[in-house]
Amino acid sequence: MVKIKRVYEEYDKKDGYRILIDRLWPRGLSKEKAHIDFWFKEIAPGNSLRKWFGHDPKKWEEFERRYDQEISNNKEFAKLKQLIKEKKSVTLLYAAKDTEHNNAVVLLKFFKE
Repeated sequence: MVKIKRVYEEYDKKDGYRILIDRLWPRGLSKEKAHIDFWFKEIAPGNSLRKWFGHDPKKWEEFERRYDQEISNNKEFAKLKQLIKEKKSVTLLYAAKDTEHNNAVVLLKFFKE
């Protein structure tokens, strides 16, 4: 079971194995408070894509397409799939304020298909 959650939301034991999937550490959040089991920076959108998108909902469809392409060419994606396969419950954590337009939403689609 894979789900997504904003890293700033309260920790819950039901989250299972918690994986931060952002390239940058969330602002103002200590490692203790974050309860992160693994930080998977390599699966986050590349810097140029992240900066281009800038969390602009108008660019969402193109961001999804470009990020899908990045993921398809990312050797680390197989490691993430394996990690998820090994755990009963996984929560992918992201810091973005927009809960509908972020890299976790794109990744979740991969695991629901």
